Amino acid sequence: MGCRQIILVIVLFLWVFRFSDKTAVSSAVEVKGTVFVYGEEAVGTVDEDFICATLDWWPSQKCDYGTCAWNHASILNLDLNNTIFQNAIREFAPLKIRIGGTLQDLVVYETAHHQQPCLPFTQNTSLLFGYTQGCLSRHRWNQLNAFFNKTGAKVIFGLNALSGRSIQPNGEAVGAWDYTNAESFIRYIVQNNHTVDGWELGNELCGSGVGTRIAASQYATDTIALRNIVNRVYKDVSPMPLVIGPGGFFDAAWFTEYLNKAGDSLNATTHHIYDLGSGMDQHLIEKILNPSYLDQEATFRRLKNIINKSSTKAVAWVGEAGGAYNSGRNLVSNAFVYSFWYLDQLGMSSVYDTKTYCRQSLIGGNYGLLNTTNFTPNPDYYSALIWRRLMGRKVLFTSFSGTKKIRSYTHCARPSKGITVLLMNLDNTTTVVAKVELNNTFSLRHRKIVATSQLPWDSNGETQREEYHLTAKDGDLHSRTMLLNGNALQVNSAGDIPPLEPIHVNSAEPITIAPYSIVFVHMPNVVVPACA
Repeated sequence: MGCRQIILVIVLFLWVFRFSDKTAVSSAVEVKGTVFVYGEEAVGTVDEDFICATLDWWPSQKCDYGTCAWNHASILNLDLNNTIFQNAIREFAPLKIRIGGTLQDLVVYETAHHQQPCLPFTQNTSLLFGYTQGCLSRHRWNQLNAFFNKTGAKVIFGLNALSGRSIQPNGEAVGAWDYTNAESFIRYIVQNNHTVDGWELGNELCGSGVGTRIAASQYATDTIALRNIVNRVYKDVSPMPLVIGPGGFFDAAWFTEYLNKAGDSLNATTHHIYDLGSGMDQHLIEKILNPSYLDQEATFRRLKNIINKSSTKAVAWVGEAGGAYNSGRNLVSNAFVYSFWYLDQLGMSSVYDTKTYCRQSLIGGNYGLLNTTNFTPNPDYYSALIWRRLMGRKVLFTSFSGTKKIRSYTHCARPSKGITVLLMNLDNTTTVVAKVELNNTFSLRHRKIVATSQLPWDSNGETQREEYHLTAKDGDLHSRTMLLNGNALQVNSAGDIPPLEPIHVNSAEPITIAPYSIVFVHMPNVVVPACA
């Protein structure tokens, strides 16, 4: 082989190596950018317990695309004694847990008034949702209640909203809600001094529905009925739980009618998000890393506008969000790359005044925060936990100049003073070196900076900030191991969640965001009016 041929082979080899895996971090170039933070006033306010996760009813027989990813993650068969599971929930102090999902509208509750045998779900593809009716026994509920008390969780319970209705040939569920069994269950809970923080009516029955649907006017009537039940049963109990609905996909006309007719009966209105499409989609990662795709904020904006224009006092929640429907996708929705989507959702929903964001799921499917088989945390668990510890209630409008591949969000810091900035680099070849500036005016609609100034520093002499750099093990976006400042996050032999320790950086230095990385930056010495 001649010299020229050898050179060509080497060049070809290097070219193939360079492009053989686009999901791995490549050698980087460097660009400069600026984070602009509007600190005069908050553009949104989230709940103290903004982070929420779901527990679902799906039995182990639930399979999607030939993969059965639910194992023993059902509300009815979860191992509530698992140490890692308990510790993972305790770390949030508290974690909101929404009990619900498709099969909640087939659940009956064992009470003194329910005399039928209490049987589990059985698969039957000829039936609505593909399963028979299932039963929550008093014994299992008592176990769940003890578990929630032990871990400090706040419980949102989704009630069966199809009870008493008939399904018409056109797919509509008609008739009034038969709340007899639900009210009996609620009374059992109150009589036994159990705690449920919110009652949600139905799952994905609004708009065009999933499987079936209920008209907005009827749903509003049923929500008022639930409010009346709560008022009766909890008349001597404080605090009174929230009434929540409809727990489905956003439909502007349907939600407008529902909110206006439900009136003051509703405390929170919930919508679901599966904006990435099917878990079988071969282009999931491309969507996640595409800034234009992530920019889809219309649902948040439109729901906020409907709430503001309606007679309701309800606030907006994301009641269930798995990104990719039908249980997600293994090594994507349970891997490092999903944190780009998840954290972007938390940030964007906050900007539009969403009060709570419930991730599907805490455990179960391929999109759980925890591993379905051994309960160890997936990367998104740590992303959620760091968010919980650093991002406060007040949301500051933020934009970035220098590259479109940086996602940026800022909140007043929790629990100390200052601000926390979240930066995500969607580029695999570019290291971004960023400074932070204060912008004095902004336009949320046009995401436009009008005037800027230097950051106002606290005069107490503090000169350091805290940084949390999150990356994938070996630079592999499919990895289920997350690195914090270069160290793998892993539970120990006792099942303890690892400490989340920052690095300390001179505040005068710019922030470095490596390719395919996520950085939380706590700046305790930055003082802005919105966080005073």
